[in-house]
Amino acid sequence: MASTTSTKKAPVHQVEKPVRKAEKPVVKKVNKSASAMKEVLAVASEIYPLIKTGGLADVVGALPLALQACDVHVTTLVPGYPRVMTAVRAQTQAKVLLNIGDFFGGSVQLWSATIAGMDLFVLDAPHLFEREGNPYLNADGQDWGDNPIRFAALSLMGAQLAWGEYSELNYQPDAMHVHDWQTALAPVYLHYLGQGKHRPKTIITIHNLAFQGQFPAGLFPRLGLPAWAFSTEGVEYYGCVGYLKAGILFSDTITTVSPSYAHEITTVNGGMGMDGLLRALHARLSGIVNGIDTEVWNPATDSSLAQNYDVSQLDKRAVNKHAVEAHFGIPHSDAPLLCVVSRLTWQKGMDLLVGAIDAIVAKNVRVVILGSGDAGLEATLYAKQHQHPTHVAIHTGYDESLSHLMQGGCDAILIPSRFEPCGLTQLYGLRYGCIPVVTRVGGLNDTIIDANLAAVNAGVATGIACHEVTADGIIHAVERLVQLYAQPKVWQAMQTAGMNTDVSWANSAQLYKQLY
Repeated sequence: MASTTSTKKAPVHQVEKPVRKAEKPVVKKVNKSASAMKEVLAVASEIYPLIKTGGLADVVGALPLALQACDVHVTTLVPGYPRVMTAVRAQTQAKVLLNIGDFFGGSVQLWSATIAGMDLFVLDAPHLFEREGNPYLNADGQDWGDNPIRFAALSLMGAQLAWGEYSELNYQPDAMHVHDWQTALAPVYLHYLGQGKHRPKTIITIHNLAFQGQFPAGLFPRLGLPAWAFSTEGVEYYGCVGYLKAGILFSDTITTVSPSYAHEITTVNGGMGMDGLLRALHARLSGIVNGIDTEVWNPATDSSLAQNYDVSQLDKRAVNKHAVEAHFGIPHSDAPLLCVVSRLTWQKGMDLLVGAIDAIVAKNVRVVILGSGDAGLEATLYAKQHQHPTHVAIHTGYDESLSHLMQGGCDAILIPSRFEPCGLTQLYGLRYGCIPVVTRVGGLNDTIIDANLAAVNAGVATGIACHEVTADGIIHAVERLVQLYAQPKVWQAMQTAGMNTDVSWANSAQLYKQLY
């Protein structure tokens, strides 16, 4: 995330005590004398199905539900974006727990609600979050200038809830789990401002180290931290304020979203400037691969599909293939249909796809693309669509329903990332019998079994791995795809192995429980 500044006045460092309502608010709290259940406060900037820009929201939404079976109860604190507040106010049981005075430049309320089975705290701060569109970007695609203040406020509220600032709530979690730079200051506030108060254990999950929340040093006085916090042992990072760096430093446990990525970020090539810090804290660092919500992503019941199916009915996928072709306006063909569902960025290897696409088309493979991102890449892909109208089509933007249909109808999904902390689209592909074609990085390396000869003969192959992260590597992988696709029994065996793979949160939830 690019560095940003804000022209707003500095917030009052001391937050006023809430005004009590006539009816004392009630918050769900586990009776630990009667139960071994652990109470966890999660703090995140987005959560599916309320607000989503990427895989972070899917994880934050699905993990609490999976943890319920592990005797872990999670309440998630999220910002009160317009879409979130609309959903909250529609719930008959939703209520205002706190009315708070000046909080980073405006009055705020804390709500509680249960939506889609998730227990939520919602920070309703209109001066910070009442903005339509993307949670992080304005209509011009630029960072909101006050992003560092917006998410400092979310982090401070997380810390206050964690240390039990508001006795009215009778809420003190056993652990606090924060996600990415947007909430990384919560452990920092807990460290500097919560002395002598309840100190839950803290976990930070790095979903993508590329987004670090690094801002000019002039921001620091507005954060409400003591002067000595601006040091290399605190929030200072290369002369700036480093949100993610500080969150990593002051968390008890650091997780990433796959074991391979946990190793990669300790290397010079993968550490993006933080490799030294992460090597020094390697004893705290672990990788837990993401799962997916197998109820939301279920081809047998998915309402976004033209035809539902399961692993015993793979022939029914043909109906969805026709539907994908019709949506993208390309002629029907028995030739392989390869999809891309991705941000169109350098990280995701979309420039490599551009370099390979002519050779892919020459092999009679069709490519349909859903995503948005770099304007230059979008324009080039549209040019390729014009050049190959029967074999290349692009739909720019975000369309959750279309992404489901593409997984249910395309033969394979290409994920040529230069680095990929975990990746979820390959897991969706496994679930839907859409063969993943991936680079050997991060979570892609941890979740896909390459269709080498031994794996094919053993019946365990679930995807195709590029031998190198280049356009030539992608071309070679697609050549292998064509060869395998020409062997229907082998191809179906790969689909079956993928659909039988456990991509749920069950195993990972147990690992998170151990951390908590």
